[in-house]
Amino acid sequence: MPLRSFVTVILSAIKVFILFMGCTLLFYYGILWVSKEYESYHRYDEPQGRAVKVVQMEGTDPNTHWFMDRLLFFYHYGE
Repeated sequence: MPLRSFVTVILSAIKVFILFMGCTLLFYYGILWVSKEYESYHRYDEPQGRAVKVVQMEGTDPNTHWFMDRLLFFYHYGE
């Protein structure tokens, strides 16, 4: 009788291992598929249509402190 219970434990362990490997492979190939989908997505292309430039960089003169002004504005208003 102990041999029969040992065999059932081994078979149960193999079933769990196969289930774990199947789920791992499914997750892995799912991540690869999502990665391939977003690889061709060009998020840094210039916008089309009537897009408006949000930030205009100014202050090429070293005497202006536009960066500090923008930082203080961000801290003050949270925007």
